[in-house]
Amino acid sequence: MLSQAARGHIAMLCFSALVAGSFSLGVMAAPHISPLAMNVPRFLGAAALVGAFALATGNIRRSDFAAPWRYLILGGVFASYFVLMFWGLKTADPVAASAVFTLTPLMAAGFGWLLLRQVTTPRMAAALVIGGAGAVWVIFRADIAALLQFAVGDGEMIYFWGCVAHAVYIPLVRMLNRGESALAFTFGTQLAGGLVMIAVGWRPLLATDWAALPGIVWITLAYITVFASAVTFTLVQYASLRLPSAKVMAYTYLTPSWVILWEMTLGNGAPPALVLAGVALTIVALLLLLRDDDPAAVAARRARAGG
Repeated sequence: MLSQAARGHIAMLCFSALVAGSFSLGVMAAPHISPLAMNVPRFLGAAALVGAFALATGNIRRSDFAAPWRYLILGGVFASYFVLMFWGLKTADPVAASAVFTLTPLMAAGFGWLLLRQVTTPRMAAALVIGGAGAVWVIFRADIAALLQFAVGDGEMIYFWGCVAHAVYIPLVRMLNRGESALAFTFGTQLAGGLVMIAVGWRPLLATDWAALPGIVWITLAYITVFASAVTFTLVQYASLRLPSAKVMAYTYLTPSWVILWEMTLGNGAPPALVLAGVALTIVALLLLLRDDDPAAVAARRARAGG
């Protein structure tokens, strides 16, 4: 039987594969719709899907909604991430944006220490630095001159602040959870996030001519509602209760690789070879972070190997 930690790792592997599609599809849809208008139906639709599944499987209780202010905090923080993501994707390159996303583990480790006093080991710190260096290399498109001038695009910079919100969200899940199931907690967060966005963005929501939107917007909306919201929200909630914050977000290092595959599948080509060197560094960082630092686990592996 798989350990709880192993299940958390599998959940995040699936998360990284699914979330990558948001970048390629998001770049295509973002110019046609307001970020707030895009994300309100996304959150409410995902909440309906997760809520229905939670009810059908008995994973939701009246007591799960005690202290509803927790869901407002989590929903507001995560809604900020998605709104800033789609705002940034109006001008950002999808591979560069996904590289910005890989800075999240480094920030999540910092917030994990501030909020939960989760300690990052020396090897994990080295992995985060390596992954961060690879992300920066991709963000600046392997251009040393652009790096020295800090010539980062506006879209990438906007999305960076969204990633700060994402990094805060990870330790907040563990901090605010009171034993609720991942499904119940996800439902509460998504519903609250949708309500927060309605309160903030009702004007662009009403101003959107939904009947005139191109097909790519509806395709993207369906994908991000089902796969990049309902499914990935549940996966990250599930993993956040079983793994340290830094390890949960370590799987974001796979995102640029998945996005490159998405871009190639959609006929947009592959990035230059020099940019791929940065992607390779992010994969090295992932492998380092997946190694177990727990002395008991290491001793057990050695005992099995010796036996």
